[in-house]
Amino acid sequence: MDYDALRYLDLAGVRWELADTPITAPAPSVTKQAPTGESVFMPRATDPTRRVTSVVPPIAPIQTISLETATAMASRPNDMNALVRMIGEFGHPLRSGATNTVLPHVASNPNGLLIVTDIPGTDDDASGCILSGASGELMDKMLSAINMSRENVSIVPMLFWRTPGGRTPTREELDLSRPFFNRALDLLRPRVILTLGTLPAMELIGVNLAKSHGVPVVQDNGRTVVPIFHPNYLILKPAAKRDVWNALQNVENILKSIE
Repeated sequence: MDYDALRYLDLAGVRWELADTPITAPAPSVTKQAPTGESVFMPRATDPTRRVTSVVPPIAPIQTISLETATAMASRPNDMNALVRMIGEFGHPLRSGATNTVLPHVASNPNGLLIVTDIPGTDDDASGCILSGASGELMDKMLSAINMSRENVSIVPMLFWRTPGGRTPTREELDLSRPFFNRALDLLRPRVILTLGTLPAMELIGVNLAKSHGVPVVQDNGRTVVPIFHPNYLILKPAAKRDVWNALQNVENILKSIE
């Protein structure tokens, strides 16, 4: 940038600033000869018609989607395929920082069991598939142990976008995703829900997972929710697998009892 040129322009009555609103540039003072022969400075009258527009245009505010809009959008789909497409197109604030939108897994031959997990993991974010990587492999083994698979068990995350660094989501981030999650429950109509981790246990049935692990909770709509540890926790704490195995057997028995 030619600062000398800008200085000369300033002397000519043009002020250069980065501003969001037009400004009026005051003219510089000029030297006049006093009657006594001394040089004095006299301010030049400001020209009210001379205005300088901003060099940088104003930045448009970030547009956020309201909870009311999200709720209205989530109420439209009449089947899971339409809902999955809408989730993929929804402009959640977390979407810009995530690699992929992690969509629900819909069982091709549902048996009434739905798995609800918390936020997408690193592998989920990279693949766009829920419960990927090591945690997904362990989950598949857990299902196989009770004669189930992803073919007959649907999986829905509470949040469809990974948070930065995998941090705990904010209340606003969860609330904005919740209408789509609730709509998935309405369309899938599970008889038993298996929650993975602390977040869904608290959000769905308001329990502390450490104190209520494996304890079935029957909701007002007759649906049974069983909270268990997330596979990621079991990878770090293999000793907890025994408690999970007991809970899974209980889930299997509950499903058989309501067939």
